[in-house]
Amino acid sequence: MKVYTYAILKDYFDKELLIDEPLLTITQLQQYLQQRNPAAGNILATCRYAVQNQFVTGEFTIQPGDDIHIIPPSSGG
Repeated sequence: MKVYTYAILKDYFDKELLIDEPLLTITQLQQYLQQRNPAAGNILATCRYAVQNQFVTGEFTIQPGDDIHIIPPSSGG
């Protein structure tokens, strides 16, 4: 799967990540990323996750070829 990060998450991870781990759900992906960089844990918990251009919940089942976008909260102005 290919994971894309945005905004503040680029301070903790590369802009694009290729992950070959056998992760089954968005929650497992979130936990995996938090293990790789514990300092990003609070941010990851507040992000929205999109798969194939649709927002999904933590229980969403990931497929090996999915493109996943992790979008942190933002404030407008």
